[in-house]
Amino acid sequence: MGTDATARGRRAQRRSALLAVAAAAAAALVLLVFAGLRSVLLLGVGAAGLAVTAAGAWWALTRRGLLRILAGTLAAAAPAAVLLLYVWAGLLWVVLVSLGLWGLAVSAGGAALSRDPRPERTPETPAAPPRRPFLIMNPRSGGGKVGTFRLKERAEELGAEVHLLDAAHHEDVVALARDAVGAGADLLGVAGGDGTQAMVAGVAAEHGIPFMVISAGTRNHFALDLGLDRDDPARCLDALTDGVELRVDLGFVGGRAFVNNASFGTYAAVVQSPAYRNDKVRTILEMLPDLLTHQRGPRLTVRAAGTAIDAPQAVLVSNNPYRMGDPAGLGRREDLDAGVLGVLGITVDNAAQAAGILRGRHGTGLTALTAGEVVVDADEPEIQAGVDGEALTLPTPVHCWIRPRALRVRVPRHRPGVPRAKPAMNWRRLRSLALTRERPAGDRRGA
Repeated sequence: MGTDATARGRRAQRRSALLAVAAAAAAALVLLVFAGLRSVLLLGVGAAGLAVTAAGAWWALTRRGLLRILAGTLAAAAPAAVLLLYVWAGLLWVVLVSLGLWGLAVSAGGAALSRDPRPERTPETPAAPPRRPFLIMNPRSGGGKVGTFRLKERAEELGAEVHLLDAAHHEDVVALARDAVGAGADLLGVAGGDGTQAMVAGVAAEHGIPFMVISAGTRNHFALDLGLDRDDPARCLDALTDGVELRVDLGFVGGRAFVNNASFGTYAAVVQSPAYRNDKVRTILEMLPDLLTHQRGPRLTVRAAGTAIDAPQAVLVSNNPYRMGDPAGLGRREDLDAGVLGVLGITVDNAAQAAGILRGRHGTGLTALTAGEVVVDADEPEIQAGVDGEALTLPTPVHCWIRPRALRVRVPRHRPGVPRAKPAMNWRRLRSLALTRERPAGDRRGA
């Protein structure tokens, strides 16, 4: 039965690859047959429209007043102008059909490539229930999820000691966690935001005891990449009675642990503005022109893996790299145990570089790499940073590093899981799959 299933899988993969190659060829043929030499012009006009849109968006972000309005109008008008040119030439239907065929080719190609063997996710090991779990819960986090889902009461029914953070006073969660370990706690957990998760995770890693995530925060990025249920945080408590253990990496920035990322530059400066909390949109629009054109804020330099990024406007250092080729998976990480930091640096000094960002990883304004250590320096003694959503000010140079598999995470045995990322489109591989005929069963010629 296993052999038959494998053979059926290979046939389905080949059919999908054939469809992808055929649809891609048809997309090109439609342009050539119905537009002739004008097909080159069609592609050129489309590319130019995208470039003008990107340039207009850049000017809108880096200008104020009337110039911002004019630039925004240009960015919005460029795509409409391209469509009108296609209509005027009587070729809009050709473009739409070609794009539809290309979309089919990409979809079928992704289906074919997704059947290739892929590395296993973070292995999980059986784990006995903890004897003295200690959980810290923030009743304000996530709009009050702790109260809404009765997390404190449910956790206590399962034998956990729960500490509710006092909204009226700033409590040191690191000290609370360390005191709990000193009193005999054999598991630490947090129901709160990623920033609180990271601080307590650092204590758990320091003492070598398991850490438990309860998805009661607003965004729950770490819970997402662990495959936990973000809609019902009470399901995370199942880890106390029927859990398994994962070994994941832990990032550090200036000696402080982070589970998701540390950001520097434009975003970090904006979120630390006193006016940001009251009027986010207006504050961003007011601050961006000076930040993006280096008229305000420190000049950053990033060194990682033998590469230097000079004067980037924004830098993101993440605990394992974020997906780049899958738009549906942006903001997610394929692995949490690869043992490397992800580094994204954006350097855009003019409209041409802004247009180049459309090329993604290959754009001149975007640097994407991985490294075990990253150094962020500046021409000022301190720089602002956002660490798992927490606003910090750190002395320069800022050292970032990763401790592979340093954190033992206890998760429920039964959980939603993390969707697999779509594989990168590989047309050479698809062509090979489409042209390779499967040998009939029992045919061993050439073996």
